[in-house]
Amino acid sequence: MSFKLRTVLTVIFAALSLLVIVTIGSIFSKKSFVAVETEIGHSLEGTAAQAADKLDRFMYSRSGEMNLLGNMSSLNDKFNPADIQILLDQLQNSFPTFSWVGYMDPKGNVLAATDGVLLGKNLSERPVFQEGIKGKFIGDVHNAVLLAKLLPNPSGEPLQFVDISFPLKDSQGKIRGVLAAHLSWAWAKEVEESVLLPLEREEKDLEFFIISKKDNTVLLGPKEWIGKSLVLQGISQARYDKSTWSSEKWPDGKEYVTGFAYSQGYRDYPGLGWTIIIRQVKSTAYAAIIDLMWFNIWTGLTVTLLFVLFGWLISRWISAPLVRLTRVANRLGAGESIEIPDNKGIKEIEDLSRSLRNMVSSIMDKDTELVVMQSLAHYDQLTGLKNRTALEVYLEDSLEMESENHTLTFLYLDLDGFKSVNDTLGHQSGDVLLQKVAQRLTALSHEQGITVRLGGDEFLIVLRSVGDFPREEATQYAQDIIKSLNKPFIIDYERVHIGCSIGGAEYPTNSTNPSEIIRMADEALYLSKRAGKNRVTFYSELDQGR
Repeated sequence: MSFKLRTVLTVIFAALSLLVIVTIGSIFSKKSFVAVETEIGHSLEGTAAQAADKLDRFMYSRSGEMNLLGNMSSLNDKFNPADIQILLDQLQNSFPTFSWVGYMDPKGNVLAATDGVLLGKNLSERPVFQEGIKGKFIGDVHNAVLLAKLLPNPSGEPLQFVDISFPLKDSQGKIRGVLAAHLSWAWAKEVEESVLLPLEREEKDLEFFIISKKDNTVLLGPKEWIGKSLVLQGISQARYDKSTWSSEKWPDGKEYVTGFAYSQGYRDYPGLGWTIIIRQVKSTAYAAIIDLMWFNIWTGLTVTLLFVLFGWLISRWISAPLVRLTRVANRLGAGESIEIPDNKGIKEIEDLSRSLRNMVSSIMDKDTELVVMQSLAHYDQLTGLKNRTALEVYLEDSLEMESENHTLTFLYLDLDGFKSVNDTLGHQSGDVLLQKVAQRLTALSHEQGITVRLGGDEFLIVLRSVGDFPREEATQYAQDIIKSLNKPFIIDYERVHIGCSIGGAEYPTNSTNPSEIIRMADEALYLSKRAGKNRVTFYSELDQGR
């Protein structure tokens, strides 16, 4: 199919302009996507680290307040429940995040408590007492069913708490009770709002998560995630690097740009190992870049149309004096054997006609020479089989196709009894014998392999196997060769018998170096000869025999 020159030039102008615009646009978009993703990732990582720091500082402050309250309660070794009750009420009034604060005797009986909640109850079986009497205890987020029923809950949502407890000791070091507090988990929501509010003015679809160290349970986040286990690569990385960001697919199947930060504690507060996560849907993060990309696309199409119009005008002006040459070139392209005519009048056109005519003549001559030279270069002149040069080309092509289930088996052949034929009937008869051997090898040729004469009475066959049993396939093929060459030959009306010894080696099982494999196959060949000739031996069998 041929086209007018002006059509070709018009398409070229359009293609080049479109190629330039698309290339520049794709490079710009790719770099923009990476830059925006990196910037958002670092921003989310920094915000997550800020939130983790706020959480740790909050817990440190509440822990310090509890320590101060414990020290005040221990003054003068009185441990008067009435005095401690006053301190508890003052603490709760100053810091409403303390949902409940209580003082228990060494047996777990509540002697003082805010708002009288659980007063007189025995909490000796509760972790807040059992852990607190041993030493300072800060527990992870949990539900407290009994306490939740006794505390006001306007929202109706399940109440969750963080425990702080420690033993109270007198001046002699004797434990006089346990001071315990339940912190309302609602304050974590306030931390979330404080860190996300500045970002939400510029970013959309941001979501905040707090993940526990144990079982990666979601402690705070969207309702559908609360209480579920969340496994992400970034969580493990954050616990190692303390903070990081990534772009990865979440369990809901969506891609998110996600910032991670690990709670490291603050001062003497060791932290509970929370992982803070802030995520944004990837499509939302890229919204501005996608808008810019579409703007570039429409701009590029407009510019392309302008270039098409310009190219059409230029090509129409150029194509007028070349119409005749174009017609002849199209006919030559279609396979017609015609001579390119002279074009008089314009020197450049005359030179072009002459050059085209000389080029066509030269190409035809060189094509003929190339066919002859290629035949001479790749084939053995005596037998017509492929030679070493053709073998190298075949190996280059075959090794490029190598895979796990791809095996090349090299079979090295040597004729048994060929020398006696040469000595008895002469070299001319020996050449005829080699030609007949080549004919039989060709008749057995494997469609996936190559048969090569290396020189003298030595041949090499390469089989390409893609099945599960390449050794069995190669062995059967070698046996077929031996069987075929054992049949008598008729040379100068003489009945001639010869045999064939074969050595085999496999790529890549034995080696990945072709020359090394040929050498291995040659070694296996000599083992066949020493073992009685007229048989096939594989290189791996040499190791078994040693």
